[in-house]
Amino acid sequence: MCDKKIISTHRAPKAIGPYSQGVISNGHIFLSGQIPLNSNGELLDGNIQEQVALVFQNIRHLLETENCTLQNIVKLTVFLKDIQDFDAVNDKMIELLEEPYPARSLVQAAALPKNADVEIEVIASLDKHGER
Repeated sequence: MCDKKIISTHRAPKAIGPYSQGVISNGHIFLSGQIPLNSNGELLDGNIQEQVALVFQNIRHLLETENCTLQNIVKLTVFLKDIQDFDAVNDKMIELLEEPYPARSLVQAAALPKNADVEIEVIASLDKHGER
């Protein structure tokens, strides 16, 4: 059986289905896709940059449960409802993340949970700043 530890925090929205907020395995944190929900589970009705900021706030709260920061992120997968938001998402990520940037995939999705405009899933290293 795989050695894994479940992580969760009340500072990020609870899972909206049968999954964990995050799992630690083999020195990495795997976060479930985060959509722009506040801690009460309500979808933010803001522009794409405001939504991305809230998603990263939730990601930060989850990483902090293991004394990690956004600098520990090694891989992001971004799902957008509208690929026209690509540049706005990039601009916000430049504001929120520091170099060296993590690897990233970005795809347009026909639909996302709760009709969200963006969803981001994360793989982070437990090592300081993803080193080793």
